[in-house]
Formats: sequence, structure tokens, C-alpha cells
Amino acid sequence: MPEVIFNGPEGRLEGRYHPGKGENAPIALILHSDPQYGGNMNNKICYYQYHSFARRGFSVLRFNFRGVGRSQGEFDSGVGELSDAAAALDWLQSFNRDASSCWIAGFSFGAWIGMQLLMRRPEIEGFLSVSPPANLYDFSFLAPCPSSGLIMQGTADTVVSEPSVQKLVEKLQSQKGITIDYEKIENADHFYENHHEPLVRKIDEYLTKRLGY
Repeated sequence: MPEVIFNGPEGRLEGRYHPGKGENAPIALILHSDPQYGGNMNNKICYYQYHSFARRGFSVLRFNFRGVGRSQGEFDSGVGELSDAAAALDWLQSFNRDASSCWIAGFSFGAWIGMQLLMRRPEIEGFLSVSPPANLYDFSFLAPCPSSGLIMQGTADTVVSEPSVQKLVEKLQSQKGITIDYEKIENADHFYENHHEPLVRKIDEYLTKRLGY
């Protein structure tokens, strides 16, 4: 799990990179929760997403948005963070030019950023969105959502309301040409305390279904 430093729009960005196994390894980018509330790449949800992909032979990158850890810059309310995510994907692709597929995964604020990046990068063919903050940010840009993916939400989350996520899911599920899976983790709070095991299990089940391994 080597530490990496790469160039972002506002200076260096700090990350952790796991190189894939074999030629043409698929790639996945992991995006963390809101930096204003302590979000960083070592958050447990990001860590679990990272390793779910790594176990399947992906080249995986998770990194700190600007102003977090050793990443330079200051919080930019999502605008700059989207640019950071694009730079991170560029870096990941530069080491995996013949990647067989491209995925994105995010938690909370990172899920919002990830879905925006999904709209801008047609090579992204799958996503994992854990607790997308549908009651806090506008997701109307998903018109239409270009790729199939998994959305997960805890029913006892007091930060992101489950009904708002359910409404977003229903809107996306009405679109043709994609499949949106929705998994609710009963009694899980925003950080899935004491519910990490079912979270990881649902992620692994979904990836196995989509990837076939």
C-alpha cells in the first residue's frame, strides 16, 4: 500500500495506491467524506471500499482532497474537490493505460463528488455510492445517470436522511439503460458503527455480481 504524492490543481495531493495484478488490470478511485467534518482517505468506509477492489486485482487509489493531511490547498465547497478527483483519475490512468474497466466509489461528500465525475468521464462503467447526501446537495445533474451502480444507506443515519436517498434511487431506477441497486443497512448510522460487516458483505456481493468473480 505505497504512499504516493501527485500533482493536483492546487499543488500536491497525498494518496495510497495499490497496483493491480496482471496486465490490463481494472482501476478504481475512492473518494472520502466531507473534509469539514474530519473526512479523509483513511476513513474506515473508504478503507473497506479500497480493499474490496484490491482483493479483486484492481489498481486502486484513495487520496486526500485539498487541505486534508499532506494535500495542499483549501476546502473549495466541492468545486475544487471535483477537480482534485479528476486529477487523481488522470494519475491513476497514467499508470494503467490499458485498464480493462474503470470504477469510482465514494462515501457521503465523496459519493456526491464521485457521481459528478461519473457524468464527466464516460470511461467510468460502475460506481459504489455509500450514503450519498441527497438531502444536503443537489443531485439533479444525474440526468441521465450514465452507468449502473450500487447505492447504500443506513436506516438510522441522522446526517443523510434515508427518505432523501430513497427518492434519489427511485429517480435513477426510472431511467432506461442502467441498473441501480439499493441496499439499506438496518439501524446503521452515518459512519456504520457496529455495521461494517454487513456493509462490506453487500459491497462484495455486488462486485461479485457485476464482475463475475
